[in-house]
Amino acid sequence: MTTLALIGAGPGLGAAVARRFGREGFAIALISRSPEHLDALAADLQQDNITAQGFAADVRDAKALSAALDAATSTLGPIEVLQYSPVPHKDFMKPVQHTRPEDLQGPLAFSLFGPMTAVEQVLPDMRQAGRGTILFVNGGSAVRPHPERAGTSIAFAAESAYARMLHDSLAAEGVHVAQLIIPGAIAPGDEHTDPTTLADTLWRIHQQRGDFRHYASPLDT
Repeated sequence: MTTLALIGAGPGLGAAVARRFGREGFAIALISRSPEHLDALAADLQQDNITAQGFAADVRDAKALSAALDAATSTLGPIEVLQYSPVPHKDFMKPVQHTRPEDLQGPLAFSLFGPMTAVEQVLPDMRQAGRGTILFVNGGSAVRPHPERAGTSIAFAAESAYARMLHDSLAAEGVHVAQLIIPGAIAPGDEHTDPTTLADTLWRIHQQRGDFRHYASPLDT
């Protein structure tokens, strides 16, 4: 069975993406820090006849994240799609004038080293299969830095650069790398940022395999 590894699995966007890909026959590997939360989400998905299992890991712990992805592959099957979309911590969002070098360690571990670890783990199997999709989901500060959210702005910019380089270097090998920018908040009922709508967008990005960067809504709204 083909697997979607969903890093940052939560009850909003994560659950919607899991259901969207699950309907297409994907097994869903749910990865976040809380085993109890993962078990509840997996059970909910299983009620909809979607194969899902949780694998607990903190994205800032490289060994734990690699082990979780390895266990997911062993349990559910090869990972064809990797989505990296954990929600940043609020303490990453200090104003730029109050941000010290040490304040960037957490955001960079979360938004750069975490996805690099995940990609390093899943990419060999994608290359061997000759196909795969890696999806990065970021807020608007990834392309328009916000002086009141310095940590995430800097870390998202680094993540964006890394993802873009992957897009350019892996396309010839059949591995598609893309980024979805969600300006503002994910809002149930909104025509652009409802979780189900975003899940459909991510499925379409996976299927169409076109440009690198996509926007859920205009950046100025």
